[in-house]
Amino acid sequence: MRTKSLDLGCGPAIKNPFNADETFGIDVREDLDRNIFQADLVIEPIPFPDEYFDYLTAYDFLEHIPRLIYNPTRRLPLIELMNEIHRVLKIGGKFLSFTPMYPHAGAFWDPTHVNIMTEHTLAFYFVQNWAAGYGWKGAFKLQSQVWKAPHLEVILVKEPNPI
Repeated sequence: MRTKSLDLGCGPAIKNPFNADETFGIDVREDLDRNIFQADLVIEPIPFPDEYFDYLTAYDFLEHIPRLIYNPTRRLPLIELMNEIHRVLKIGGKFLSFTPMYPHAGAFWDPTHVNIMTEHTLAFYFVQNWAAGYGWKGAFKLQSQVWKAPHLEVILVKEPNPI
């Protein structure tokens, strides 16, 4: 069985830490020769079918996804993106986030970092389901969370949608 991985915000080179057989990337610039597809994930869905990937990665990416925008109505892009991540992952699929986090200065250096998170954000909102009141529809379990300062590497495992 061939495994597939999607790297969000991949830039010019797709990362593949799970050694998937097939790799895909999404970035603001398309490079189809490298399997990189264009999408603005702040306002667009992930352009792949449901339960397509075994793995999904986001290196230095989630901090660029706003928590709230008006386009033209109120939207919550981080929660919408997490719903999309859950949608395209297979049950048991893994999502790896590698994100600079508070209190490290690296979370603040780049002015395009519009979503400052802590070591509790992903687990609190998307594992303990606090985001359900804001439109979160999925379920993850926390596999691991390791500081690699200033980054926090988090691996979430997709569980079936709650009833």
